[in-house]
Amino acid sequence: MNNFLQRKKSILSKLDKSSKKKWDEKIISLCKKINSLENFYTTSSCSGRIVLMINQDKKEKGLFLKVYHEMISFNKLKKDLNEIVKKEKRINTLRVYPETFSQKMFTKGIKFKSEPCILHVACDSLDDAQSFLNKAKLAGWKRSGIIATRNRFVAELNSTEKLEFPIIEKNKILVDDKFLKIIVKESNKKLKKSWRKIGKLKEKI
Repeated sequence: MNNFLQRKKSILSKLDKSSKKKWDEKIISLCKKINSLENFYTTSSCSGRIVLMINQDKKEKGLFLKVYHEMISFNKLKKDLNEIVKKEKRINTLRVYPETFSQKMFTKGIKFKSEPCILHVACDSLDDAQSFLNKAKLAGWKRSGIIATRNRFVAELNSTEKLEFPIIEKNKILVDDKFLKIIVKESNKKLKKSWRKIGKLKEKI
């Protein structure tokens, strides 16, 4: 067994380190198809998601307050926003911060993010990575490239359906219901577009 196949066997045998501990349902079949090919294996993936998170760029445990991997409704989003505001008000009134990020929720605010599908695929050679990248771009994954090290080639695939803005500051939802309904509609459209690209890539390979 060559080094690439040894690494592939090792990576695919390890436990999933993501917060969900499993593949997103919408991208499972694509990942399985890629992993069935001798010269490729997946190292990370996401089918696209909508999140409510503390407005901070540095990644730390506890930043994500709500994560949705399916389409959302206005009622669900408004309910979750109200719950976050209610929690912030209670914590700020008591001036007690029992959780690591409770104070950051108040001082930094909360942002809404709609994120596109992403996929990282280890490839046996540079030619394999370029071939995979070409197929991905034909399938609509425009923001994609190759990460190359001395003995490893990874096709890094990103789609473009992204939306991000502050949504809560100092115990207040910053937008009205009319705007929230528009955001729900647009975010769901972006998720569906991401899912179509996942299907197209599966067809191309």
